[in-house]
Amino acid sequence: MTEPETVPPEKPTARQARAEHKALAAEIAAANDAYFREDQPILDDATYDAKRRRLVALEEVYPALKGAEAVSEAVGAKPSSKFAKIRHRVPMLSLGNAFADEEVAEFVQRVRSFLGMKPEVAGPAFTAEPKIDGLSLSLRYEKGALVHAATRGDGEEGEDVTPNARTISEIPHHLSGAEVPEIAEVRGEVYLGHADFAGINERQREKGLSEFANPRNAAAGSLRQLDVSITAARPLRFFAYAWGEMPVLPAQTQSGVVETFKRWGFLTNPLMARCESVDELLARYRLIEAQRATLGYDIDGVVYKVDDLALQARLGFVSRAPRWAIAHKFPAELATTILENIEIQVGRTGALSPVARLKPVTVGGVVVTNATLHNEDYIRGFDSKGETIRESDIRIGDTVTVKRAGDVIPRVEAVDLSKRAADSQPYVFPTVCPICHSDAVREHNPRSGKEDAVRRCTGGLICPAQAMERLKHFVSRDALDIDGLGDKQIEFFHADPDLPVKEPAEIFTLATRDGTNLKKLKDKEGFGTQSVAKLFAAIEDRRTPPLNRFIFGLGIRHIGETNARLLARHYGSFEALRSAVVASADAASPERQELDAIDGVGPTVVEALMQFFAEAHNEEMLERLLAQVTPQPLEAVASISPVAGKIVVFTGALEQMTRDEAKAMAERLGAKVAGSVSSKTDLLVAGPGAGSKLKDAAKHGVQVIDEAGWFDLVGT
Repeated sequence: MTEPETVPPEKPTARQARAEHKALAAEIAAANDAYFREDQPILDDATYDAKRRRLVALEEVYPALKGAEAVSEAVGAKPSSKFAKIRHRVPMLSLGNAFADEEVAEFVQRVRSFLGMKPEVAGPAFTAEPKIDGLSLSLRYEKGALVHAATRGDGEEGEDVTPNARTISEIPHHLSGAEVPEIAEVRGEVYLGHADFAGINERQREKGLSEFANPRNAAAGSLRQLDVSITAARPLRFFAYAWGEMPVLPAQTQSGVVETFKRWGFLTNPLMARCESVDELLARYRLIEAQRATLGYDIDGVVYKVDDLALQARLGFVSRAPRWAIAHKFPAELATTILENIEIQVGRTGALSPVARLKPVTVGGVVVTNATLHNEDYIRGFDSKGETIRESDIRIGDTVTVKRAGDVIPRVEAVDLSKRAADSQPYVFPTVCPICHSDAVREHNPRSGKEDAVRRCTGGLICPAQAMERLKHFVSRDALDIDGLGDKQIEFFHADPDLPVKEPAEIFTLATRDGTNLKKLKDKEGFGTQSVAKLFAAIEDRRTPPLNRFIFGLGIRHIGETNARLLARHYGSFEALRSAVVASADAASPERQELDAIDGVGPTVVEALMQFFAEAHNEEMLERLLAQVTPQPLEAVASISPVAGKIVVFTGALEQMTRDEAKAMAERLGAKVAGSVSSKTDLLVAGPGAGSKLKDAAKHGVQVIDEAGWFDLVGT
């Protein structure tokens, strides 16, 4: 039979289908490698799913396109050569997807038809549980002891990440309970919570390293580290929900086995439920979707599984997925709307951040009216490296595609040029601060040799926007953490004519000032006698903050929680830190050498510290603040120690402990660990292969001992 010369797009000619199939297969294979091996996805989920569905549709029309190693049946990607391989005794397959309620009903009907269930017979029952957006992991236990941990890999063979998995606190090293079988392969998902992900990215920024795009990438990258200490430092978590080889099952249902996992010591998802009908499945889906934003971790759908394991065995598998399970994916997190305006917000560090004001649109079940535009280069269509990321700039009035990035902050992704007005004009990014009208500049980045992507207001503390944002930071959870004084309260006091708070010191004079005011705070809207008393008590309770929280609360650029703790531990008091930084303006001074040598504190941090303390406005603000609060040194880490207070440097290959262990031990004993030798260094611990630090020690007359000498010295 001769094919017609023209056919609708859903039924291309054989030649058209071959060309499209080849292109799609290449794109999907590349996306699989990027996602499963490199932890750097090149396609968003919605695009990937659409391409795979199109590939399958072409193969259904032209079965000859489906080769022996069809991409449509591939699971994951080949394991990386960086790790040893582990072959799964039971393959780790993926799931088919449903995107609409009707597809869920069709799935249930397919199950019933396969099992030969008559219309009048109810069932079968299913489980419904959140689909965690993380990295699949298989854990093999023998006689209750963890012996192997492997990633999914290509489904048949995965990467051996056993040492890394042992660092995850929610993965038990031994299973508890009398019913543990001789062999038990427990499977689940490694993931990161949103708060932990934010903390990791903050530490990446402090170190001048690239940030992770989303929690899934961060979790996968953290688990697949050759240096296990990096994995151990990341707060990875684990949910158990499936199994591989297990000759003797502890229950006859999916829900029963998962319940047993809890008794063995695993965490299982509390939102998992047993459902008896399509309506119950969809109701559970709606419930989980409604809680999605509050879970604290990423999910991208709900997984339905036949609960009866005997029925699962009868249903078996087809191609790359089981017949008895399906993933009901959440709506694609992309939508099209009108960009009505671009507004500039000024942050506490003076950063001018463009925000897109949008005609309201629902994205992934959430109504979105604002979206980030990142910076002026992004608006023009370039990334931080100056490379083109979009075929056009972004303009007010454009029809744009919006994506909910990371399930939290929506961003403008693309522009529909076919709908751009003929008289539209490029957006001109401001070169003065919209709040205080000071110059807004892009600083030169010495690391990259280029201008920073972010334009910043030069007004500093005279800029009201920066002042308010710094106040919010000062009282935030990880800084002084003043209960009852959040963003809304700071905005109120910042604008209040009776009890204004324009700088941190004025927070601590609120009670005194309120006592002399005719218009009392308790009489103002939103306050009352009891709430005011609690607020003043909470403020009073923070007059002696820990030094590290005080340093972090000052909002100095590049000083995050980690660096604040390093500085607090090293200098002991705020006055010691301040005097050392001021003296460090002389690049040849001992204080500068000491500051440069602090392990973990790089040149960017040093420069930021010196700039902060060199600013007269900051010094005046500090004097007023220190008249109200007294930062307290961190608790002593060792009561009596021969190295307490000494500056210690470790170099060479340590044989009895890792470098991280050595550093932690020294800090527990009250020592300060530096990364380089200076005239301030008290002790150099040198292992085999020590190099230039030995010469530096000789130059400065620093005592040198080996690893054995270190243990003799500290008495361990």
